Order: sequence, then structure tokens, then C-alpha cells
Amino acid sequence: MYPGFIPRWKSRHCGESRVGMGESTSGREAWAHRGEYAFSGEDAGGQGFGGGRFGVRRPLRFLAFRLELDDAQVGELAKILDDLKTERAQAAVDDRRALSAFAEAIAADVFDASGADAGAGLRVRSAERLRGAVTTALAKLHALLRPEQRERLAYLIRTGTLVV
Repeated sequence: MYPGFIPRWKSRHCGESRVGMGESTSGREAWAHRGEYAFSGEDAGGQGFGGGRFGVRRPLRFLAFRLELDDAQVGELAKILDDLKTERAQAAVDDRRALSAFAEAIAADVFDASGADAGAGLRVRSAERLRGAVTTALAKLHALLRPEQRERLAYLIRTGTLVV
């Protein structure tokens, strides 16, 4: 192997970071190879604190730190986030069922309007349940937080740092 190739090979296969030593990597690859931050299962796919999959552990740590929550508040927040996570998972299942209904409606020899309508109705009901769960979670959060914590949470939501 050519000696000049060894650092590049090590950075790719051994997880060493050579980003600061003249080798340029871009975006996600650069973050994945840094020593101080490695992607975990909960961050796979480029999801941040509020995007897409809304896990419990990372948003809980993030909010506990940013809002300066005490232990009792962290416990209640964990319950609230767990309920939201469950409802979002159910909405994802309903979405897959709706897509299945749409696919079956279009695959038939004659378009099945009632099947497509059932899939659309499933999506609407799922969205309504998710809307209710988010509203309930926000009401519980409002009751849980002190006024200065509510202001910080509102700021995080307004700036897009936290997606509800």
C-alpha cells in the first residue's frame, strides 16, 4: 500500500478523524468521524431533537438542560414525551396502512374509490388523534413548567430549535 494512502484508509476504516489535517470530508461524514460526537441509533438519519422520529432520551436531556428542570419535572416530562412517542408511532402505522389502501385501490383493474376513501379517512383520523395528543402534551407541559421555563420553551419552539 502506498504510504500516503494510509492516513486516508485509517480515517475511513478505523474512525480516526483527519478533518483538521488537510483531508476534507463533507457534512454527515465529517460529523460521523469526529471523536467528540458519533451518531447513535437515536440520531441516525439526520434527525435532530424534534424532527421525524421523536425519541424520548435525547429530547428529554435537551429540554432538561435548556429549561433547567428539577428531578420531579424531568420525571413528568419523560411521561409526556413517552405518550407523544407512542402516539406518533401509531400515526406512522396508520400512515403505512393508508398507503397500502391507496396501493390496493390503484392496483385493481377498476379504480376502487371506496378503498382509496377508506385510506384517506384513516389518515384524517390518525392526524386528528395526533393533533389531540400534541395539544394534550402542550397543556401538560404548560402546567408543569414555571413561567420562566415556559418562556424558554416558547423561544425554542419559535426559533425552530424544537419542533412540536
